[in-house]
Parts: sequence; structure tokens; C-alpha cells
Amino acid sequence: MITVTNLWKAFGPQDLFTGANLHVGARERVALVGPNGSGKTTLFEMLSGADAPDRGEIRVIKQAVVGYLRQDAGVDPGRTLLEEVLSGAGDVTEAARKLAVLEAELADSDDADPEERNRLIAEHAELHDRFASLEGYTIEYEAKAILSGLGFREEEFGKPVGDISGGQIMRVALAKLLFSGPDLLLLDEPTNHLDLDAVEWLERFLASYRGSVFFISHDRELINHIATRVVEIDRGDLVSFKGDYDVYLTQRALIESQAEAAERNRARQAAQAQEFIDRFRAKATKARQVQSRIKALERIGGPEPSRPARKTMGLTFPAPPRAGKVLIELAGVSFGYGETPLYAGVDLALERSQKVAIVGPNGAGKTTLLKLLAGVLEPDEGTRTVGHNAEVAYFTQHQDEALVATNRALEEITAVLPAGSGVRPGDLLGRFLFSGDDTNKRVGVLSGGERQRLALAKLLAAPRNALLLDEPTNHLDIASREVLEQALLDYQGAVVLITHDRHLIRSVANRIIEVRDGKVTAHEGTYADYLARREQAELTAGRTAAAPPPKTKQPGGERDDAPAGERSPSTQTAAERRKASAAARESLRRLQHSVGRIERELEAASADLAAITARLSDPDVYASGADVAQLVEDYERQAEKVRRLEAAWEEAAGRLEAETAPA
Repeated sequence: MITVTNLWKAFGPQDLFTGANLHVGARERVALVGPNGSGKTTLFEMLSGADAPDRGEIRVIKQAVVGYLRQDAGVDPGRTLLEEVLSGAGDVTEAARKLAVLEAELADSDDADPEERNRLIAEHAELHDRFASLEGYTIEYEAKAILSGLGFREEEFGKPVGDISGGQIMRVALAKLLFSGPDLLLLDEPTNHLDLDAVEWLERFLASYRGSVFFISHDRELINHIATRVVEIDRGDLVSFKGDYDVYLTQRALIESQAEAAERNRARQAAQAQEFIDRFRAKATKARQVQSRIKALERIGGPEPSRPARKTMGLTFPAPPRAGKVLIELAGVSFGYGETPLYAGVDLALERSQKVAIVGPNGAGKTTLLKLLAGVLEPDEGTRTVGHNAEVAYFTQHQDEALVATNRALEEITAVLPAGSGVRPGDLLGRFLFSGDDTNKRVGVLSGGERQRLALAKLLAAPRNALLLDEPTNHLDIASREVLEQALLDYQGAVVLITHDRHLIRSVANRIIEVRDGKVTAHEGTYADYLARREQAELTAGRTAAAPPPKTKQPGGERDDAPAGERSPSTQTAAERRKASAAARESLRRLQHSVGRIERELEAASADLAAITARLSDPDVYASGADVAQLVEDYERQAEKVRRLEAAWEEAAGRLEAETAPA
């Protein structure tokens, strides 16, 4: 599908690609990774034809249709959401338009010449057959299904594109691209602006997509669930690793350790040869051996250029001041925008030991709830109480927009440092990858990732014991997200987090707050616990909907008092039976998806365990001076992960078998 040969590309003084090569085959799902600024989007621009290489060749199969999702999607603001998505159908949409025109002409042709009317009827029949062959009668259903999957409600389908937000426009552009069904999908950060439900839907869509998918993402779970290969931009080259992101990390670590072991071995041989030369250079009887060592030393060569260290943030939150057990409490809180109520009677408390993730669909009110906790919004009813000695920091998803464009980065930090804090502004900026001249850059010339890092640096300027974070990972690459993850785990205060990064939620949260349909529901435990409970509730609901309900005996005969969704099939209406059947199918589909996901995770974990076992069985590993104790620790940790996944698979597979067993 794609062939890249000897690719060279520079951006200003920086060489992004220096002789890179790559091949992406049909039906492959390839994730492109690398730090911010390494050239990921530039490569996609060249693959789409929007940019050209300085040297080398990029070839995409001539007959293939390429669909590219840019970060700045172009849409027609005059169309409705559904019309914009349907416009991606090309021939089908044009055929539908012509068919509508013909039908209007036929409606006005009662008094027309019979021969002319017969011609219109014949043309209509021909176009009707063509429209049907293009599956034109199902495209609207498919377009609506994609819009629904990406989080739009049916009442929004007729809304003009010009009336929706920038994040919604990106979702419409993604829906249009997916609907058009190109042979090659180029997706640059497709999960931006998606809620967790939509991300899971997109995973399922891409996993079954009948074409090649090449995507850029900082979402580890998305890569793990979709990718069959990971391509890393590394020092101007494109390095390919077969498998998902976890396998890529294992393979990359193994390659780096092997390279380090080879360099140590080379250095040892070189030192031995040099020692022999220095010792016996003056002895005529050793002249031949000395010359032999000199030639050997030339063959061995000098030390390999050291691999540049990967730059990551040095993020550590300062120790917060001691506070009471409850930091923030909402009691009987109601809130709405204008005539639209959002919450009613919300009771919620944040304690100092809690790491909370707020989840729910887009538009449900997650950010509003966070603003109520932060005190940015005042409740219409009820109270917000701040606990003893509570110090709250609120980080918005557009926090970088609060930076002053004309200020230098150093000025932004200096302005918020408390008097006598002892923190040097340059040192704090250095932990966020600003060094040298970077500290004097104007905010207006910083990239999105740089602005986000500067905003996070300002958050650390003073200690706080409650961090309220709305999408803090925006514009951060995977390595920086991992640093933030560890910092939040080590942080001694309370955290309330909104993010679509499921890996971050899984790693950090010990409490989940779900916002859905105007309700705020707290779930104690991890994200995995929350998903398991939600899945079990859906299965129970599916079984209840599908099971024949009991009937109650009444004087004068038998009457069915069960609710519509629980009445027996014989007394349900056709619509109710269809709804119950659809619920059961959806429940079964979710369970099948869960089993498949666990199987993929188990396969990857087993492969990692096999790789570690092979290393422990290799005598060369011990001879090379490798850290055997660390290998043994890795083996035990990976073996435990495999055991947990096997137990989870057995449980899920057992439930699936019970669901699909004949009645």
C-alpha cells in the first residue's frame, strides 16, 4: 500500500528524516510513534501529497484512495451534520441527488407529453437500479450509526455544522472520513475530542476496517488494541516493531540492552588490544603480534556514538500542606445553564487520599462538575464547602490559553512563584524541557506541547493539596504522559482528573465518578473495577430484557402487570420485542469484545514472558554482565500479569459460554 524509500526531509535546521525506509501492506494497522517534534505529522503530510520530501521517494498504490484526517479538518458549515457525513459517499450522494431531481420532475409531469414522461420513467428506473447497486438505500443508516458511535445524539444530526464547537467539527470530519471508506486511512490523533465510549467504539470500528490504517496516537490502549505493528521515528529513521505498544517497548528495551552489551564487549576488546600494544611496542620479538593487535584495533574501531537520551519531563509535585480529611464537599448541589438543568441534589466529597477520575459522555457535564468542585462555578442550589487548610489548584483543558502571548516563558513562571519559595524559575522550567534560550522564548511562538508544559510548570509553582485537572495530557507525547502518570501516583494530595487517556485512568484512579443523564454516581475502586461492574450490569439488563417475566394472578382472570421491557414475548409489542432483542445482542457483543480484548492482552503478555524466559536461558546474557536480578524481577512480575489475565479470561469466557448456550 505504502512504500517509502531513502526519505530525507528537513524542517529548518532540524533533519527529521535521513534516508528512512518503510513499507505498509494491505490490511495492516500501523501506529506511528515518536516524541513531539520528531516529524510524525510531517510524514503524514508527505504521504497524503500535501508536502514533498527533500529527497527520496514516497509511493502509494496508484489505484488506492487515501483518506487523511488532519488536525485542522475542513468541513462545509452550511451543511447539516448528516449531510456533511453523507457527502463523503461520492458517487452515491450524486446518484441520490439526481434521483431526487427525477422524482420531482416526474411529480410535475402528469400533463407532459407521454413520450417525454416515459423517457423520465425509464431514466428513473435506470438510476434507481444504479442507486440500489451502490447500496444507496443503506448509506443514511450507516452514516447515522457512525455519528452515533462518535457520540452525537440523533436530534443533533440536523444541526448545521457552522453551529457546533471545534471539537465537534473534528468528530464530524472523522465520521465523514470513516464513512467514505478509503483504501488507506491516515489518522492524526483520531481520539482527540472523543469521550471514552466513543474511543471504545472507534477501536471496534478500526479493528474490523477493510483497509489499511496508519495512525498517530498518544493513547497507549488504542495502540495496544488496534496496532499490528508500531513504527518509531528514531534519529531520522523509521524503525518497525511487529506487535502492539507493549511488545514494542519490550523489543526496544531488548535492542538497546543488546547494543549496550555489544559496546561494552567492543570496548573491552579494544582496551585489551591497546594494553598489549602499549606493553610490547618496544620489543622486537613481539613486533608481529603488536602489528596484529594494531590491525585488530583498527577493525574494532572507536566507540559507537552515544545514543541521545530521550528528553522527558522531570515532573515531581511538591509536598502539599497538611489538610483535614475532607478537602471539598458539595451538598445538595443543583446547577444548570439558563433553562437547561444539568444537575439536581448532588452530594459529593473529595478526601485527601483520593485519586478520582470523572468519566462520562461528551456533553454530560464532566467539566461543569469539575468547575463546581473548583469553585469556578457557583451552584444554583446547595453548598460548596472547602475543608480545613485545603489548597486547590484547577487546571483547565485550555489552560495554555491563559498564558500571555507576549510574555517570555521565564516571566510566566516568575510571576506565580510565591515569595521566599526558594524555587529558581530556570530550574523549574528545566524540569519541563525548557533550557538555554528556550526559557526566553515568547509564549506566542511556542508549540502546543510547549505551551501545555509551561502551563503544567505554573501549576507546580506552589504546593497544593488538591489538584483538579481537566485533560492535562493534551499535546503531551507518550513519554511525557508516563512522567505525569508517575508524578500523580507519587503525589501525596488528592486528584480529580478528566481525561480520555484510559491508561492514565487505569494507573492513577482509585475512585471513579460517572456523569451520565444528569446523575453523578461514585464508584469505589479502580477503573477496571468500574468497567467490570458496568459490564455486569449491562449483562444483567440484557438477560432481564430477554427473559420471560412472571405473570401475576388477579381476580377475574390472569393479567400481566410487568413493565413493557419485562413482559413475556407473547404480550410484548413487536417494537418492544425488537428493543429487547437489540439489548440482548448489544450485551452479547460487549461480552465478546471483552473476551477478545483479554485474549489480545494475554497473548502479548505471554509473548513478553517467553522473551524474558529466553533471555534467562541464554548463557550469553550472564557472560555479558546483564542485570540478572532485574531480569528475574521482570519475569516474576510478567508471570503474575499472565496469571491475572488467564483468570480474567476464564471468568469472561465462562460467562460468554453461558450466554451463548442453547436454552
